[in-house]
Amino acid sequence: MLTRFAPLETLLEVGCGTGHFTRWFAGQGLRAAGLDVAAPMLSEALRLDGLPYLRGNALTLPFTDDSFDVAAFVTTLEFVAQPVAVLAEALRVARKGLILGVLNRQSLLGWRLRREGGPIWGVARFFSPAQLVEMVHKAAGEAVSVTWRTALWPIWPGVLPLPWGGFIGMTVQRR
Repeated sequence: MLTRFAPLETLLEVGCGTGHFTRWFAGQGLRAAGLDVAAPMLSEALRLDGLPYLRGNALTLPFTDDSFDVAAFVTTLEFVAQPVAVLAEALRVARKGLILGVLNRQSLLGWRLRREGGPIWGVARFFSPAQLVEMVHKAAGEAVSVTWRTALWPIWPGVLPLPWGGFIGMTVQRR
């Protein structure tokens, strides 16, 4: 997904938690920064590496317009109350677009996590690829190009353009 935005230099991970994917993006050669609302998660991220992390709310990102090439969400939209508003705010600070990694409502994995519930998955909202595309267009209008694939198939490894894989990878590119 990163290659769709080439050349790509800067990335903001919104909802970075302990910084696992922020570190991964930095390992791909990007100047990556993370933002999260949870102070304990950020404390752990800061303990693990020296990347820039900031405490903040995804509805009011503390950055000027077009501050980053791309904003990324990896298993974050499932936990925000206003996903369309959060996507619109991320598009404000991202010059080229968004990378979304979301658990798939239509998958066996999504069904299992919803069934298990618990303190984490009991509050999560799961989306299908079609629901994500609809939310993106509400946030951005028609001025974006959306591409998606799913992965984490129970039998077939790899990514496919079918709506049933456990994890949705989506790019949202400005036109």
